[in-house]
Amino acid sequence: MNAGINASSAVMRKLVLLCLLIGSLGGQAQIRLGILGGLHSSNVLETNNLPGWDTAVKKYLNSRSGYQLGLILEVPLGRSGFFFQPAFTYITKGRQYDRNYDSLTSLLTDTIYNKSTLNLSYIEFPLNITYKMPLTPFHRNYFFVSAGPYVSFFYSGNITTQSLTQTPEQYSTESNPVNVGKGPDTYKTVDLGLNGRAGFELGNMMLSAYFSRGLTSFYHATYPGTFHHQVFGASLAIWLAASGPLPPLKKKDTDKDGIPDDEDMCPLKPGTAKWHGCPTPDTDHDGIDDDHDSCRTIPGVARYNGCPVPDTDHDGIDDEHDSCKLVPGVARYHGCPIPDRDGDGVNDEEDQCPDSAGPPENHGCPLPAPKIVIRKEDSVAINYIARNVLFTSSSDQFQDGTPTALDSLAVRLLSHPEWHLTIEGYTDNSGTAARNMLLSQKRALAIRNYLLRKGLPASQLTATGFGQEQPVGDNKTLAGRAANRRVELKLSVEKQ
Repeated sequence: MNAGINASSAVMRKLVLLCLLIGSLGGQAQIRLGILGGLHSSNVLETNNLPGWDTAVKKYLNSRSGYQLGLILEVPLGRSGFFFQPAFTYITKGRQYDRNYDSLTSLLTDTIYNKSTLNLSYIEFPLNITYKMPLTPFHRNYFFVSAGPYVSFFYSGNITTQSLTQTPEQYSTESNPVNVGKGPDTYKTVDLGLNGRAGFELGNMMLSAYFSRGLTSFYHATYPGTFHHQVFGASLAIWLAASGPLPPLKKKDTDKDGIPDDEDMCPLKPGTAKWHGCPTPDTDHDGIDDDHDSCRTIPGVARYNGCPVPDTDHDGIDDEHDSCKLVPGVARYHGCPIPDRDGDGVNDEEDQCPDSAGPPENHGCPLPAPKIVIRKEDSVAINYIARNVLFTSSSDQFQDGTPTALDSLAVRLLSHPEWHLTIEGYTDNSGTAARNMLLSQKRALAIRNYLLRKGLPASQLTATGFGQEQPVGDNKTLAGRAANRRVELKLSVEKQ
């Protein structure tokens, strides 16, 4: 602790000497000394990887009230409105752990209330640069912003613990000093951070809100983690000697453009500092000055920052009249290419079939499809398969060997998707005509369903039963009736 106090005193002596030196070199610059004080809310931003810490501990951690008190110096930095404002303050920081237990937890832990307050105090040296903006013409009232680093030296600290037990009901409090050093559970002697202020200076009184945050971890915990101070507050400073920014020297400015005549190359025409007091030039005479003209040597329009209306696809039609800005086109199609409705690469003006895709060599019309012919050997093979499709008597159940024949038929049909197969079922005249019609239909559908299960599309197959109609043999003979009990498989090609 003594090391921190000694270091604070040494830095303060150097700071005062530095300010006095700046004042002696500044000529008309006036150093001011003021008293600074304020109230704030301080907290500790802690991060760690302890399991359950967020729910068991963090939610009970709160900020604590504190204050600062000290001296502030002010040294003007030329006539620019900037000031160097170092300060020497005593400031308190820390946080609170505050927890009330419910009745069940109180009974189990014998504790009704527990509060622990970390009380730390530092000797702090904010080293701020301040900018003041006058609010009145006599330079007495200002709005100011201020920011800079700070160095804090540990001064003192303790942890105050308060608790209320249930059995017996007893309130207790104790305070233990904190340890300073480099080992576990110790606090660092020096802490670095950033701070900022903003507020109003009214005569010799300065009112401000301030914020500071530590950049270094100020505590060596017994577990891995980081600890940074954070402070929000308000302060009041009273200057012991009046000063403020020195009023600027008045110079003649004939054209009232803010540039003195001795620096103005166009003293009779208002201009800008960038152009030495002259108006901003307009090289291409398009009415847009060069500071706002992206094409200073080419006349353009304001909506394109002084450039001509662009022609992105370089087809001679500017983008404002081009419906296809990224694709070269022609004027009669509003900057778009000649259309190609069927997408065959032949534009509609040269395409004799603009709605049907075709190659250029056929003037954009489709080429005639090649005629599909069913070969004789395919028809013979299908008829052979048909003769081997057999059913049990008076049933639509296949006899042995029929599935093999139908598998062969499925393979052929799958390899020829352009074929269409018509399945026709017939019976002899045994029994009633209605029963024979139903049986032939069921047999034709049995063949169709088998082929569907093999992956053929339904559109490729048609199944029809004709019953005892269209006999090919004499139903009065055994051979004729056998010939009439048949399945015919007929191939055809979809409309060409």
